[in-house]
Amino acid sequence: MEAWQRGPLPDIPPLLQPVAHALLQAREEVAELLIDFPATWLWERPAGLASVGFHLQHLSGVLDRLFTYARNEALNEEQFAYLKAEGKDSATGCSVQELVDRFSVQVEAAFKQLMDTPEDTLTDFRGIGRSQLPSTVIGLLVHAAEHTMRHVGQLLVTVKVVRITFQT
Repeated sequence: MEAWQRGPLPDIPPLLQPVAHALLQAREEVAELLIDFPATWLWERPAGLASVGFHLQHLSGVLDRLFTYARNEALNEEQFAYLKAEGKDSATGCSVQELVDRFSVQVEAAFKQLMDTPEDTLTDFRGIGRSQLPSTVIGLLVHAAEHTMRHVGQLLVTVKVVRITFQT
């Protein structure tokens, strides 16, 4: 049963339930998909696809960045460094499980922020990046959920292609 079919998540405002359900679904699918995924395949790029490692790094990074903007904060140097390192195996030295765990921790941080987000702030302006591109709190939170699910879908395909391509 999908996350949204299990009912409301405790302490999440009603208007933010779809965001929380999407993130919960993503976390569960990522964890299941990468059981016993070999570390030696983490950075393979069959047919020029983004690697499994990139998607795992990006899932954590994009949630962190979009939720930072939703809090009306600028990205810090650590976040910029993480963004620059996404897709580079030498930058992390992490195992598959460590990358999966990092995403899970980021989802938990997102849940906490959703719990602490008053519904009456959802339409408040939020500027994105140095250019201060216009968005709103809800716009950023929904985009974070949508973007996460898009990368989970790409990750699913990449994992299947890598498994078929590199099986011995």
